[in-house]
Amino acid sequence: MKKYMLLLTLLPLAARAQLLRPAAPAAAGMSAERLNRIDTLILEYISRGYVNGVTAMVIRDGKIVYNKAFGYDNTALKIPEKTDNIFRIASQTKAITSVALMTLYEEGKFLLDDPVSRYIPEFARPQVLKTFNPADSSWTTEPATREITIRHLLTHTSGIGYAQIGSKEANAIYAKAGVIAGIGVKDALLADKMKILGKLPLFHNPGEKWTYGLNTDVLGYLIEVLSGKPLDQFLRDRLFIPLGMKDTYFYLPPEKQGRLVTLYSEDKKTKLIAPMPADVELQGARLIPDYPKMKGSYFSGGGGLSSTMYDYAIFLQMLLNGGSYNGVRILSRNTVRIMTMNQTGDLPTGWNSQDNFGLGFAVVNEKSSGVSLLPAGVFSWGGMFNTAYWADPKEKLIGIIYKNIWPTTHGELNDKYKVLVYQAIND
Repeated sequence: MKKYMLLLTLLPLAARAQLLRPAAPAAAGMSAERLNRIDTLILEYISRGYVNGVTAMVIRDGKIVYNKAFGYDNTALKIPEKTDNIFRIASQTKAITSVALMTLYEEGKFLLDDPVSRYIPEFARPQVLKTFNPADSSWTTEPATREITIRHLLTHTSGIGYAQIGSKEANAIYAKAGVIAGIGVKDALLADKMKILGKLPLFHNPGEKWTYGLNTDVLGYLIEVLSGKPLDQFLRDRLFIPLGMKDTYFYLPPEKQGRLVTLYSEDKKTKLIAPMPADVELQGARLIPDYPKMKGSYFSGGGGLSSTMYDYAIFLQMLLNGGSYNGVRILSRNTVRIMTMNQTGDLPTGWNSQDNFGLGFAVVNEKSSGVSLLPAGVFSWGGMFNTAYWADPKEKLIGIIYKNIWPTTHGELNDKYKVLVYQAIND
């Protein structure tokens, strides 16, 4: 009986031990002295006026070995950056939406090579752009060689482009049809826009090329169709509440809004940080920098979330754990394996064209490893407003670096950060 009572006492302790907690770097095989080189790097960029504030986190073996904030959230008011600040994570939303969709895959709701039109009829009989007239944004099409599948959407090989930040043709065609990128939208519904998108031309045949586009927004709507719930509610029920991601939202509640970081821009001449205009024109639509502070009805599965480093670290640690975190299983190990393996063959993908793409992530291979500065097997991505992450299954390592600046010409800071994280491994 005493042994039984002792076991009951230890079970809650074991559960708590699975949470991400700070630890001495040495406890995870990392050098505190060498990690401090990150401080020097980031402070240099701040002193030069390239960035206003930066937060960075390193996790190894499920232990937070580095978690720091530098500079100012608001330079005019001298408000310091904080590690628990909330950032607009933009395209880091894609991985979350992709994982959420795959929870439905594990319920038998669909197969990866099902045609999207089976669930969203507007995507039936797709057409591919043949000619485009920039004078009036008119176009002609020809039938696509195949239907778009769910796998095509997850891998960005559907032929769908991006609104506002895509090619000239995509920007014009989508603007004319009222299709938006989904960031900073006041009044719209995901279902309405995705149904319109389904009738617009593709920019190549499905499976033929890798084109970054509104694919994950379509997946967000697919989640709504399959689950019968709005995307925000589904993410909250399936991921955020079970994992304890308490600061991740499409639209921030009033009590969280004070932690949203200030969005900065860059002076075109000096390349130094500058205040972001209150209302920005972006290829036919308005970008409202403080969009997470308002009430909204548009839930962009490809770019709408705001979050903290810690929340996103929980999400990534769940994947490194093979689909579970703190005793809660989100996905099976096999599904995580499928999502983080090469799904695009030899197609040039991502910002480093030698990387492969999985189901929601860029995946580093042996060939691309020398260019990306990350080992083969790492999965990663980032966000438009200068946030980035990677997760390394072999080293059991997570790197996160957050800034909120758009646009910027100092993206090399992220690459230098990768170098300094790996050089601190000491086991």
